[in-house]
Formats: sequence, structure tokens, C-alpha cells
Amino acid sequence: MSKTIRAGLMAGAGAVALVAMPAFAADAAPAADVAAADAQSGGLTEIVVTATKRETNLQKTPISMNVVTADIIKERHVQSLLDLADGAVPSLRVATFEARQTALTIGIRGIVPLDANQPAREQGVGVYIDGVYMGRQHGLNAALFDMERVEVLKGPQGTLFGRNTEGGALSLVSKAPSGEFGGRVSGGFGNYGSYNGEIHLDLPEFNNFSVKLDGVAQYQGAITKNPLAGQTGFGYFDRRGGRIAVRWKPSADITNDFSYDNGWDSNSPFYSQLLNYNPNGCVAGAVTRACSTPGTSFVTVTGTVKSLPAIVQVNGQTRMKVADIGVPQAPSVDRTHGFTNTLKWKIAPEIELRSITAWRGVSSEQWDNSGGAHRVPVYAPNGAFSRYSLANLWQHQFSQELQAVGTIGMVDYVAGVFYFNEHVSDNAATPNSNVWNADGTSYTINPAVFTNPFASIDRASVANSKSIAGYAQATANFTDALHVTVGGRYTHDEKTGTLVTFRNAANGNRLDKTWNKFNPMATVAYDVNADTHVYAKWATGYRAGGASSRSPTYRGFDPETVTSYEVGLKADLFDRRARFNIAGYIMERKNSQVDFNAIFVSNGSNVNVLETVNVPGTTKIRGIEADLTVKPIDGLTLNASYAYTYTKLPLVTNPFTGIQQNVYIVFTPRNAASGSIDYEVPANIGDATLRFHLDGNYSQATQTFDQFATKNDSAVLFNGRISLADIPVSSGGQKLTVGVWGRNIFNEAHVYRRDPSNSIPAFGAGTNGNINNILGDYGNFNAPRTYGIDATINF
Repeated sequence: MSKTIRAGLMAGAGAVALVAMPAFAADAAPAADVAAADAQSGGLTEIVVTATKRETNLQKTPISMNVVTADIIKERHVQSLLDLADGAVPSLRVATFEARQTALTIGIRGIVPLDANQPAREQGVGVYIDGVYMGRQHGLNAALFDMERVEVLKGPQGTLFGRNTEGGALSLVSKAPSGEFGGRVSGGFGNYGSYNGEIHLDLPEFNNFSVKLDGVAQYQGAITKNPLAGQTGFGYFDRRGGRIAVRWKPSADITNDFSYDNGWDSNSPFYSQLLNYNPNGCVAGAVTRACSTPGTSFVTVTGTVKSLPAIVQVNGQTRMKVADIGVPQAPSVDRTHGFTNTLKWKIAPEIELRSITAWRGVSSEQWDNSGGAHRVPVYAPNGAFSRYSLANLWQHQFSQELQAVGTIGMVDYVAGVFYFNEHVSDNAATPNSNVWNADGTSYTINPAVFTNPFASIDRASVANSKSIAGYAQATANFTDALHVTVGGRYTHDEKTGTLVTFRNAANGNRLDKTWNKFNPMATVAYDVNADTHVYAKWATGYRAGGASSRSPTYRGFDPETVTSYEVGLKADLFDRRARFNIAGYIMERKNSQVDFNAIFVSNGSNVNVLETVNVPGTTKIRGIEADLTVKPIDGLTLNASYAYTYTKLPLVTNPFTGIQQNVYIVFTPRNAASGSIDYEVPANIGDATLRFHLDGNYSQATQTFDQFATKNDSAVLFNGRISLADIPVSSGGQKLTVGVWGRNIFNEAHVYRRDPSNSIPAFGAGTNGNINNILGDYGNFNAPRTYGIDATINF
């Protein structure tokens, strides 16, 4: 099916095609009386969120945000955060790190770091689980436990959420113990040998203690087969996890929630295909416009583009089901664990004291041999090839936050202090795993990659971060309609680090930096009437500086800051049969952190060097986001969505050449849209209902590397589900839900990451470039069509 036809189908699925991002909506945490009234009227349900550290109505909260509820998670078959990469929330961009599925690149509103995997680097969007900041992007693709909702806060959240929330925040809220016996058990299976199972058990309250137990397992076999016997294929995952939550409520004014979670995620990267061969027609001689390298002043190029062995496949059109080269490939494994304790004490009608204490850790083992003969080194008779990217990372963090939340007269306030301490270390090696024969017709395996893969260490580093902050925010409700909010946060950051080893030699370069930042904000909100609300917001954000452990000098870089100006409107219309939210914003980012990458090949090793620099001047980001939800008749809900994001960075000097060039913000489509249809009707089996869900998601092509104008492919993806829900199975109230689901149901294939670094001249001497290592663009295709059947029993 062509992309044009799919786009038309998506527009039909959205139905109400204006603009808009789904107010993913049914009940995030609705008040019982409001929910009952809405249900009786047949209108859209109120959504309650905690974006301002207190429960508020989404429609009355002057923040551009979306809520992905438990129902949406089920209907879209979202098993981990990576499943939101289809564009369900157009302003939210999610992509895997190239080398493994477990480390996610998460961006909002054009704040998207290319490589935040290193110990001394930070993310641009804060990820929080039950109020606890996740210091690393490693382990973020673990299986989701029993989620109440996922709140997507767009724009700088520097006052209440703190550093590293320039683009916004992703807040995951788990379901708490209810104190009543109940739960559910679910399981299913699908193609690629997939299966999943969950158990969620609520135990009855005993002596003021309530306990909830969660367990989850998710498996999918490889989507691209590895021809080497006994080795892992590509695009596989096997996730397991468990969580225990204990609520102690000794009185009406005191609630203490303790939880422990443990996750295990074994996976392999998506296959990196050779998309073309010498696409720029490079030959020795004068530089041409096509055969040139950004950030260089090459006049001539020398060398020879090597011929490809016949067994190497070039395929830029379809997702390969079987790899052309068999390679050693072990699973990458991330292990996550953490303790969280949240205490809330209502000491007086005007004030509630809160304490959030957390200790978390993650260990990550990376084994990535997905490139085979599609990345350098190029073919040479009896030469080594297939860069096996190995890496380990170990992280521990402790955080403590104290809050005071309350209302005094006409003023709602939040104040708090925050402490964060993190220790991270890593190492990496990149041996070549395969060896060509004399004529390129076959190859052998280097046995050392099994017996001593870390014989030569490319890099090893250690970093420590400490952050202390104090903040306050107050909203003055001058009238029933006029609300003015002001706030600020002062942050003191300390970061130290050492590049212990580089290219198998002691290094010793150090980072020792301290930064102090103040992030103010102000909002004016006005209730036009009970159902229409407008606001204007000024906010600031800050992303800490650091150093690149892929740099031989452990090159440091400074923090970046952002100032945002936003106006928005939120309206419930036609007796809550329609909901329309729209926001427009201008963001000015200074000292933007951008990455420049180069691979140096020598002595059988391939060292990936990455230098991070601050862009001088101001990066411009502009955008519009809108949500439209319509419930024209009982049982039918239509969503349509749209996000426009414009980005422009100033010229920046390439650190490898000293020449200015254009740079780009990655994984940020200029236009993105989403639409969905949900319909349910009585099934005439007790209280059972028949439910239908279809969603379509579009993303325009965009850059995937800071230093290259080359773009990935545009994408149009559809997901669907049909279920028979709440079938009574016993007189005790147990109910059964059975469903069939499909993701990417038209099996659309697009390259979501495209790397041109192996199709352009490499650095030579002076104004001379070298084409000896040219192969072509390589990249990764999205996941194929997956489908299955599942069943859930609620009791």
C-alpha cells in the first residue's frame, strides 16, 4: 500500500482533521463525582494530572501537555516507552540508541540529544517515575509495570522539575495499592514467537498496610535472522520485571508509599543495512558538490572506492529478513532496580509536607555487531571487518526531595528542596569479529571476540554528579477567573570525571566543573468561562554541561539554556462532546550542545571519536501543537492531532577541521500528525462490550545526525485492536477480556536512522580528502508488522 493511500486512511481515521494531538484521554485520575456526571451526560471525562505537584484538571492547567492513560496503553499495545516512537504524541520523539534498544533518545519540542549515553552527559527531557528523576537514559526501555498514566509535559519545566527538562518532562505514574482485594492476570502470543504475561495483585488492607504486587514478562524473537549458528538475531527482546508497593496509612492525614522494582531487559539492536553503494559517485580527482564532506575545505580527493564482495547485499528499500553476513552477536542486557519512599503528611489545612526518597541503579551490557560488512573497515583481501561495538555502564543514584504544598487564602503554593547524587562508570571496546578470505567469497570468525573481547579498551571513564536545588512557585487567584503564577528554582551543580583509558592507553584527562543557575517562570491564566481557558507563559530551562568520554582529550562543554514564550487555549465544547487544546510557542536556546562524530581506523581497531561543542549564538525553535477530541455519539470517540516544529541553529565550527558548517536538530520532524478512532457497543453478553480501535501516525523526514543534512524517511504507521471486553465468567464478579491487536498493520518500512558518514570523503592531509573507506549510507529500518491475541481476567 502506498504512503499516499496510507496518509489518506490516516486522515479518515482522524476524521476531524484540523490540527491536534489527541487529548489521550479518558480518565487519568478523575474525581468520582465529576466522572459520574460526565458519564451520565455522555460527554468527555475530566482528566486530572499532577504536573504542578498537586491534582488539577488538565483543562484548567496552564501547561501544554498530553496524558497517555492505561486504556490507551492497552489499545495501542504499548509494552515499553519505545512503542511510543510511532508518533502517538507528535511532539514526543522516541528512538533507540543505534547500538541497543534499551537506551532511548527522548525529545520534546526540538530538544533531542543525539548521544546522551556517556557518564558525563545529560538528557534534554527529564524522565520521572513516581516523582523520581531517572539520571540515565539506559534502562528506560524496560517493560512498563502497571501504569496509571504517562504525563507528557511540553516546554521547559525548569522550576518544578529542575535541570535537564529544557524540552519538557515525561512523568510515569504507577497504580498505587487500593487496599481492596483484586487484580488481573493477562497473557498473549503473536508472530515472531512473541508472548507476554502480566499479573497484578492487590491485597486487602491489614493494620493500615496495603500491598500491591506486579509481575511482567515480554518476549519477541529476532526480526532479522543472523546466519551464524548459535548467535542472536537482530531486533529481539526478552524483558522481565517485578514490583512490590506497600502503602501505610496510619491516619487520614498521613500516607507513606514504599516501592521496590527490579527489571531485566535482554535485547539485540535493529539490523544496520547498507542502503546504497557510493551514492555520491566519488572518484579520485577534484571535489564535486555531491562528493564532499560538510565542515571541510577539500579541493581534491585521493584513493579508490573498493568494490563490494558479491555476498554483501545493498538494500535501501526493504527490511532484510536474513542478514547477508553471519556475525558473533550476544544479547545486550540492562538490569534496573530501585527503592522509592514517598511520605505525605497533611499537618494543617493550609499545608502538606512531602518527602520523596529514592535509590536506584542500572547496569548495561552492550553487544552490537549489527553492521557486518556495511560499516568500515571496507573490504580488503584477508582483512578484518565487522565492527563489534561492546560497552559496559554502571550507574547508581540517590535523590531526596522535600516539598511543602498547600493553599493560604487566595494563594496556591509549592516549595521544595532537592538533592541528587550520581556515580557512573563505563568502558568500551570495538574489535573486528570477522576476517575476509583472499577473494571476498567467504569469511571466518575471529575467535578472540569470544575468548577476550575486551583485550583492547577503546575508552573507560568515571563521572560523578551532584545537584542541589531550592524552588518555589505560587499562584494568586485574584478572582474566580484570573490566576497569576510566578516561580523560580536555584540549582547548584557539581560534576567531576576522569577519562581513565583511551585507545588502550592510560589517559587521565579530567573534568571538574561547577555551575549555578536560576530558572524563573511566570504564567497568566484566565478562565473565559467554565469551559474555556487561555494562558500566556514565560519559562526557562537548563541542561547541565559535561564532557565526552569518546573524546581523546575528554573535551568539556558548557550548559545550554532555553527561554520559552507560550500562549495557549483549552476549551470543552458542545456540552463536553468536543475538546480542543492549542498552544503556540517560541523558544530561544543558547549554547546548544551539538555532536560531531568521526571513526578512525588503525591497527585492526575502529575508534569512534565524538566531540561535543556549544553552538555560539541563539538556536531558534518555533512551534504549534493542537489537540482535538470529539465524542459525537455515545460510544464513538475521534481524535486528531498535529505538531509543527521549526528549528534553526547558527553556523558552528567543526572541531575536527576548524571550518564552520550547518548543524541540525535530530529526530524532530517539521510536521507530525496522529489520528485515532475508538468505538464500543454493547455485546449482549452481560455487561460486555465490543471495542474497536484504529490509530494512524505520520512523521515527516528529518535529520538523524547533528552534522549531516541527510534525512531519514517519512513514516505513516497504523495500529489497531478489536476486543470483547468485560465478559462475565463467574458469579464472583470475575470478567474476561479477549482481544486481537496489530502494530504497523500495513507493514510499512522506513529508515528511521540514516548515517552518511561512510559515503563521504574522510580526512586526509590539508585540502585533500580520502575515499579509500567509502561504502555508502547505512541505516536501520523500523519494526515490521506485529500482531497477536491476548486475554485478561479481572478479579
